[in-house]
Amino acid sequence: MFEVVGRAVNQVLSGGGGCVDVTLTLDGCVRVADDGPGVPFDATGDADRPDLEALLTRMPAGPQPAGWCIGAISYFSAGLFVVNALSSRLTAEAQGAGAGRVVREYARGVPVAPPTAVGLATGSGTTIAFWPDTEIFTTTRCSFAVLAERFRQVAFLNRGLEISLTDERPVAGPRAVSFRFPDGVRDFVAALNAETGPFLHPDVIGFERQDPRIAGTMEVALLWSDAHEERLRSFANSRATSQGGTHVDGFRDGVATAVIGYAREQGLLAAADPDPRADQISEGLTAVVSVRLDQPEFLGSTREQLGNTDVRDCVEEAVREHLGNWLKEHPEQAAEIVNRILGVAA
Repeated sequence: MFEVVGRAVNQVLSGGGGCVDVTLTLDGCVRVADDGPGVPFDATGDADRPDLEALLTRMPAGPQPAGWCIGAISYFSAGLFVVNALSSRLTAEAQGAGAGRVVREYARGVPVAPPTAVGLATGSGTTIAFWPDTEIFTTTRCSFAVLAERFRQVAFLNRGLEISLTDERPVAGPRAVSFRFPDGVRDFVAALNAETGPFLHPDVIGFERQDPRIAGTMEVALLWSDAHEERLRSFANSRATSQGGTHVDGFRDGVATAVIGYAREQGLLAAADPDPRADQISEGLTAVVSVRLDQPEFLGSTREQLGNTDVRDCVEEAVREHLGNWLKEHPEQAAEIVNRILGVAA
């Protein structure tokens, strides 16, 4: 599922934003449609831009496409070839300007018939419909709740993307959800904070910055609430980094430097007073740290920790500057935040 959805999401993102529609049908089919630029069936001979037939029938050779617009939606990056081989049946439809609509069907990875023209194109995009092979998998039933939560997360992390999930299987009738978040990780933080209770200030602090030193971008949002726990979510190219990494280290460094610097400048923290500890600063903090890198480097076999060394300093600098400016521009809210932190430290 995530392999096919990941390809569709990246097609849409490469075109500047659009829609991905996922449908779970009564007969066990998963249908994923996008309105991206589309990938034709005919071979082009370009190894960097393989046609749809190559994607479906050949294992990718060499490194996968890079670029900070590439979202790692799947956890394995096996490609459409593996999806096709593990499906008892798969149909692929491609359409684009001047090319019409072309469909091809496969059985366990093998083409059943040549590509067939089925009409005029109504736009651009690709539709992949597949039936997971019941002779291979113990269960082929997808969880609506699990998919909905992951797709919601993907929509938060990719502004401009709309992703919908429709489940036609329930006896009581179809159910559907659709996600699109114009403010990206700011909306993510607001949603997380709504689960924790009252907040200290109504505005989510957030920024996005492109930095050539890391060949990528960073998007950060944060908010302090009256809750006691910290809620920090981190991502690299849309992949959750549950074990943190250099982007999280840089974020924590930047927040601490900005808060302590502001407190001392305003006399809220005396020269003789010790700096608040990191856990005191992070109490009640809700934040999302998302980076997009041309070449992300993950540590460990589970790839849940980011290791790019340059990222720490770049994120620290950006957070320190942006949060420091925000605190100066919002003195009443800043004083409330700092006084709460100092109250915790007392």
